[in-house]
Amino acid sequence: MRSQGIGRRALFGGAAIGTAAVGAGIVRATPALAAAADDTEPVGQVPAGGWAAAAADVRAELLHTWDSYKRLAWGHDQLMPVNGGFSEFFDDAHPVGLTIVEALDTLFFMGLDAELADGVAWIRDHLDFHAVAVPVQVFETNIRMVGGLLSGYLATGEKVLLSKAKDIADILMPAFERSPTGAPYRFVNPSTGEVSGAQNFLAEIGTIIAEFGTLSRLVGDDRYYRAAKKATQAVFDRRSPLNLAGTTLNIETGAWADPTASVHPPVDSYFEYLFDGWDLFHDRDFKTWFDVLNTASVAHEAVWLRPDASPREHLWFARVDMNTGVLGSLRQVELTAFYAGLLGQAGNLRLGDAYLSSWTSLLGRYRVLPEVVDPLSGVATGKGNALRPEYVDAAFNLWLLTRNDRYRQLAYAYYLRQKADSRVPNGWTVIDDVTTTPATHGDLTSGYWYSEQMKYWYLMFSGTDRFDYRNNYLSTEGNIFRGVRRR
Repeated sequence: MRSQGIGRRALFGGAAIGTAAVGAGIVRATPALAAAADDTEPVGQVPAGGWAAAAADVRAELLHTWDSYKRLAWGHDQLMPVNGGFSEFFDDAHPVGLTIVEALDTLFFMGLDAELADGVAWIRDHLDFHAVAVPVQVFETNIRMVGGLLSGYLATGEKVLLSKAKDIADILMPAFERSPTGAPYRFVNPSTGEVSGAQNFLAEIGTIIAEFGTLSRLVGDDRYYRAAKKATQAVFDRRSPLNLAGTTLNIETGAWADPTASVHPPVDSYFEYLFDGWDLFHDRDFKTWFDVLNTASVAHEAVWLRPDASPREHLWFARVDMNTGVLGSLRQVELTAFYAGLLGQAGNLRLGDAYLSSWTSLLGRYRVLPEVVDPLSGVATGKGNALRPEYVDAAFNLWLLTRNDRYRQLAYAYYLRQKADSRVPNGWTVIDDVTTTPATHGDLTSGYWYSEQMKYWYLMFSGTDRFDYRNNYLSTEGNIFRGVRRR
């Protein structure tokens, strides 16, 4: 799901293609072609013991891994389940209990109340983000630490979690306040307050409003909301005549450092949070900005491809020049699979379903999805799998919208695949190569594994009364900001 090097949704390289490629198995998406998706009906799987049994299995797997984390890595940021060690995400010299923070609301939904109480106690007694003495990404710190603490507070009512969230947001605020454009600097040093990183990616600029807006609402201070909204608008105001935005912005000059437009990382969650600013806060500016940019992205970036030996076309999204619309790279990143769910939320269920089906089609070739694929050949050009949640995220959102059980079946089938390939004696681990048999394991259980796909699977399968299935909101990190039902 995340790459610490450049943020939650990682940037991958790849060769570009020119306009000559259009017509060679590549067709710009049109309403008529969109009907081709109707021929795609991927096959899911129904649990033999019913959905309650599936939910119980997910809960047992999370508890199994949590117990290993508590035994081998308690208070450290991440478990390394293969060698039985741990690693730190932000500062090697100062752990901040990232896994604990990210697991809070998932533990709540699963009814693991004793484990949740242990986590809250550790945060109360040990979490001190000011002691981190290296630059941290504003983006990662916001979605993971601020977001995790806020959702934990909403799930438990423990005021110490809200206080810690506000404290960390205050550490991040200089990145916004010292920027000439309002788009944040990329890094802040929590110990010194120094900001750095004048070139920033769209996802990192614009994936702020859900956490900062929720914080503003909870503490009665609109500074955070205003800072996040100004950052989001800084990008929108610099869109091209085609209503496309680039990938990288110089936040001091306001000039585009990379004019490539796409919905792929490191742009992706900028679109997600445009919609979320409307969904969470009913701010019509966010709805307008989303409609303008997303309409242009679909118009210029959606392509229908007929892969080698395939009888049908699949929907994918290309990268294009923001000023001319000329096609660039076609490489597809698993992180972008989330966009299927966002398309559905935005009212385009047909395209959302088609895009999820395109990713599902790859599961005829791979047991779990690789990080990067060439959509024409289906060849994995990034062979790892970092316990990515985006395919399940999309299935979850489409299921919430439609209650079509096919999406739940697809998610369950993927759960079985991921469990088979990632489970080790001390929990679940990332995969270095999905093309080998058995899969080649890495050694890491990322904090987002607790916050995202384990929560998505459990909520889909359990029907827990702790979650409002009709009125809810989960952040890009899977944190709950609306829809908690406390007993």
